[in-house]
Amino acid sequence: QLQFVESGGGLVQPGASLTLSCAASGFSLEGLPLGWFRQAPGNEREGVSCISVSGGTTSYHDSVKGRFTISRDDAKKTVYLHMNNVKPEDTGTYFCGAGIIYSDSCEARLHDHWGQGTQVTVSS
Repeated sequence: QLQFVESGGGLVQPGASLTLSCAASGFSLEGLPLGWFRQAPGNEREGVSCISVSGGTTSYHDSVKGRFTISRDDAKKTVYLHMNNVKPEDTGTYFCGAGIIYSDSCEARLHDHWGQGTQVTVSS
């Protein structure tokens, strides 16, 4: 079965830092644009950050620009989301996905191989 396994979530206080990891199971990341997405209860899955095949191009949701950084390590078949200065509005279940093509719009509908997600809760 081809899917991602997300990890690294937890309960953190506002202003904290967190790194999420997403490991591919059953397939290689080479040649695939990748993305991180989040979903809060009652909301649709939204794009947080996307990264191109080479890793040279990235895009971010306006709400996380300057705070989050996406990176990839194809040798380890893992994509990361480094989260700094987290805010309560960052709370949600975070998923990663493999894209069909890279797009700055980072749309969930253009990605698949979803895992179970990892929960991030930001609360004091």
